[in-house]
Amino acid sequence: MAVSIGEGATYAPQGKAAPVVGPGEFEFAAAYLDHGHIYGQTNGLIEAGATLTHVYDPSPERLRAYQARYPEARAVASFTDLLENDRLQLIAAAAIPDQRAAIGARVIEAGKHYFTDKSPFTTLEQLETLRGLVAEHQRRYFVYYSERLHNEAAWHAGELIAQGAVGRVLHVLILAPHRLSRETRPEWFFDKARYGGIITDIGSHQVEQFLAYAGCEDATVAYARARNLNHPDLPGLEDLGEFALVGDNGASCYARLDWFTPDGLPVWGDGRTFITGTAGTLELRKYVDPARRAPASIIVRADGKSVETVDCLGKVGFPFFGQLILDALNGTETAMTQAHIFRAAELSMRAQALADRRHADGEP
Repeated sequence: MAVSIGEGATYAPQGKAAPVVGPGEFEFAAAYLDHGHIYGQTNGLIEAGATLTHVYDPSPERLRAYQARYPEARAVASFTDLLENDRLQLIAAAAIPDQRAAIGARVIEAGKHYFTDKSPFTTLEQLETLRGLVAEHQRRYFVYYSERLHNEAAWHAGELIAQGAVGRVLHVLILAPHRLSRETRPEWFFDKARYGGIITDIGSHQVEQFLAYAGCEDATVAYARARNLNHPDLPGLEDLGEFALVGDNGASCYARLDWFTPDGLPVWGDGRTFITGTAGTLELRKYVDPARRAPASIIVRADGKSVETVDCLGKVGFPFFGQLILDALNGTETAMTQAHIFRAAELSMRAQALADRRHADGEP
């Protein structure tokens, strides 16, 4: 599979090796390669020192493409082969969204950690089932919220906030346009029952960012809307979504998601985040500095004394993956707490449900 900054489905960031374990100390396998995010998940784990040993997928074509990139991954005949491999500590997967929870349940019950692409669930019932299994088996259900975890400006913004760069965060505005690339998308991509709706899917990224930046443990959904505005021939597609949250600490968020990235833009989406605090602001130009530079990963920081542009591309790295590995090995929660992971997914699904109710009631 070709990697391109112009296609979100194949975008797989690569960073510098920053191993936290030695060869063979943390072995993992990849499975269910339905979404190209599996390449980003794999890159991040390998760069952090994890050892890729096996791969499973029912599609020979997807298997060949994956093994062309990672020849060290030995193909197995069934997913059960991975579950029964005692050396594997984690299984990474990017299955069709409505299948991710059931696959994760099998992984957790087999005594392994699970690292799934977002969105991790498509229903609240799936979430509650996995909450119980994670608590029972003491294994982690990690989620690839890549728009913060695998983007240097987005990660560094969290570091700056922790250092007090903007004071207390009051509001987070997130713009998340994506390129549709409809000719390359599989059928399930246009079936809402399979992907869960645009807010459940893409929106889980934005909810996660808000909770992280604002330091919220929970939030309420104040507003949500999801519609198909320009693709009547694709009735299962929602091409624009938006929602507003109010955090348990008083911070608030507005996010807009869409499939309207123009073809003239050299990247798959001009993702931006604007963070307003009591002592300063941050603007994140996460993937492009339009008409100037692509790719780009930039923070524009302003406070009471100065304004500066912080170039993060190739300088910050991707610490999340090493933290994930150490959390799995040590039972810690440095990378991201399980409660945070599940809350981000839950709130995105609750926002989607509100948008669905508003649509059913005929609201504009």
